[in-house]
Amino acid sequence: MRIAAATNNLNKITEIQHIMIASGLENTAIVSPKSLNIISDPDENSDTLEGNARIKAISLFEKTGIPSFADDTGLFVEELSGKPGVRSARFASENANDSDNRKLLLKLLEGKTNRKAYFETVICFISDNEEKYFSGRCTGFINSTERGSNGFGYDSIFIPDGYNETFAELAPNIKNKISHRYNAIIGFTEWLKSL
Repeated sequence: MRIAAATNNLNKITEIQHIMIASGLENTAIVSPKSLNIISDPDENSDTLEGNARIKAISLFEKTGIPSFADDTGLFVEELSGKPGVRSARFASENANDSDNRKLLLKLLEGKTNRKAYFETVICFISDNEEKYFSGRCTGFINSTERGSNGFGYDSIFIPDGYNETFAELAPNIKNKISHRYNAIIGFTEWLKSL
């Protein structure tokens, strides 16, 4: 079976493929829009992770005709009433980079004692006769300073529950076993196995 993933991040595709193979889905190939010579970059204008994942999955499915999936991820901070949330990638501005977003978040949390937060990933799968959703969550808190050089996004300021290191300090194989994305992919994989 071939499934199109709405990402051109080859590391993400490789990670998903490894999880699927480890789960017994050796005959499922994940293909990217780039490998299909397709550009799929729809406007993610939903106010939910589910909505944005659906927008991306539908766009790719309509262009390829191949069962397609997409994910959307957000960081939700309790003290900030869930912000940055669905706007995590564009928190500081529409053209913000990861550093801008981290700096704004740390500034907003200066002097605050409640630093609880969680990452959530939602996967949407679309085919001719299916529309399914899978989610994963990782709880933790926002550190007061940046630490570590691995990862991206908010990884250098997020410390998962049960650990003393940020996501950016943890070895990638450890992070990948506890992450929100991993948990969502496991749910997706288990469902694919049941087909």
